[in-house]
Amino acid sequence: MVKPPLRTKTLSTKVSQEEFGQLEAAASQRGLTPSEWTRETLLASVNGREPKACDPGGTGHAVMAELVALRAILLNVLFKLANGETLTEEGMQRLIDRADSDKLRKARERLLQAQESEGQRKEKCSSFFVVSGSIESRGSR
Repeated sequence: MVKPPLRTKTLSTKVSQEEFGQLEAAASQRGLTPSEWTRETLLASVNGREPKACDPGGTGHAVMAELVALRAILLNVLFKLANGETLTEEGMQRLIDRADSDKLRKARERLLQAQESEGQRKEKCSSFFVVSGSIESRGSR
């Protein structure tokens, strides 16, 4: 896995409270911090590309999260059955709760791994958020 270059420069600007709320909401929809979202959006715009994980409604991440959780549950159930164990209602609920507790994090990790293995993202989005005015990015990650 190739590490991204070390970020040592800071880009700073001022935004109103309302603008910051808009930026924060856009970042949150994508599961990113405002700084991560800003960096990704700015760099994609400068390079004439769409943001990496462009999914304005979060639908792709939600679907991937459900698939990750379903896979975890299925594999655990099959493993228990293959070992001759019986699965109680409580045991099944524990499996579901555990799968649900970290499904979003695991989905993000798997999507990132897929992007890195492809070398570049081929997915196109039907909409692109253009932010006019000020954006702040402190390079935190």
